[in-house]
Amino acid sequence: MSDGDRLLSGALEADEAGLEQTLRPRVLDEYVGQEKIVANLRVFIQAARERGEPLDHVLLFGPPGLGKTTLAHIVAREMGAPLRSTSGPALERAGDLAAILTNLEPGEVLFVDEIHRLGPAVEEILYPALEDFQIDLVLGQGPAARTVKLTLPRFTLVGATTRAGLISSPLRARFGIVHRLDFYPPSELTRIVRRSAGLLGIDADEAGAEEIARRSRGTPRIANRLLRRVRDFAQVDGSARLDLAAARRGLGLLEVDEHGFDELDRKILGTLIEVYGGGPAGIQAIAAAVGEDRGTIEDLYEPYLLQEGFLQRTPRGRMATRRAYEHLGRTPPAGAPGQLF
Repeated sequence: MSDGDRLLSGALEADEAGLEQTLRPRVLDEYVGQEKIVANLRVFIQAARERGEPLDHVLLFGPPGLGKTTLAHIVAREMGAPLRSTSGPALERAGDLAAILTNLEPGEVLFVDEIHRLGPAVEEILYPALEDFQIDLVLGQGPAARTVKLTLPRFTLVGATTRAGLISSPLRARFGIVHRLDFYPPSELTRIVRRSAGLLGIDADEAGAEEIARRSRGTPRIANRLLRRVRDFAQVDGSARLDLAAARRGLGLLEVDEHGFDELDRKILGTLIEVYGGGPAGIQAIAAAVGEDRGTIEDLYEPYLLQEGFLQRTPRGRMATRRAYEHLGRTPPAGAPGQLF
């Protein structure tokens, strides 16, 4: 399978991105899963609206594809406020952030994706903006330089990250609402697949939706992507209905196994077992052996492998568990770690 075919790598094409937008829930009542987070946000939003104030700043973290961006859009819609989006890597200089902040409308929601990638100089501008709704600008250079304090309209910052541990403590402390998004169980993903199928005009039965959900790595974005690709196979095959047989046939052609693993998942586990004797092995060594970026493995692949008990993280490195050996048809050695559950 090529890099472009992987479920978790590469950017969506323009039409795919458009479809992704149409499948996103627009309000909290449409949002499936993350029940505690949704319940809390509902209360916080209602209280803020009753007081006539912007919502407190929100930090959302967790693996990719679980709904952080969707929740940011929902927060803005529920607050009846406009949304402005940017990302940490796009804010290279303090002036970039200052330009955005000074042009915000009262009550506007500013969404910053990958907020852990903000540079130190940009963060320094953000601290007083979040706490006091003011920023200090330095005009001029050398002895003639002077500082001007600008007052900002009250706004809500929604930050999203897959690497919460890389966010500095001073920045994290300035968020009044902090939530971690978890992987979805198959039952909730089945509801998402059925909802998306209806929006796409796909005739999908319960069994077909369940099969797609079960192989979606607990991630709604992957579930929707698999649904669209399985639909393509079913359409070309002349199937009028996306049933269990059509789902299994399409997923098989996509090389997505019963655990939702693609080629790189199996390559990571296989390399760890065959090259490094099951581990422990450092993540950099594994990345080099499979020919993939370390960050891609840490952000996109490792969390699910850890969650499902196929991988174990130790002070000495990563180790394959007995479940990984069994999944790949290998006999686990006596010293192999057991499942995490």
